[in-house]
Amino acid sequence: MAKSKLPAVYTGIRKRYPELGDAIENLGRTARTLGPVDEKTSHLVQRAAAAAIRSEGAVHSHVKRALEAGATEDEVYHSIILLTSTIGFPAVSAAASWADDIIRKK
Repeated sequence: MAKSKLPAVYTGIRKRYPELGDAIENLGRTARTLGPVDEKTSHLVQRAAAAAIRSEGAVHSHVKRALEAGATEDEVYHSIILLTSTIGFPAVSAAASWADDIIRKK
């Protein structure tokens, strides 16, 4: 996540518990290398999970990272809309608004 500005809460946790922060980063990095899914798709999948649990910060993070990995705005929005029948329109609307937060900053 070096290209993106990290959220203050995340950097605060990393500062207080550096070993935990390293473990979390290593877990994500390792999981992405274990299979054939490319980095862009992995961030779209993780963004979908973040939307499902209504984690605004994680949606922001994975939208940024998916865009950095080559996803288009259309791919980000389409991957959110695909969730409608699974997580419901209110959660999809929230995730779309959080994606807008990031995409409008570009």
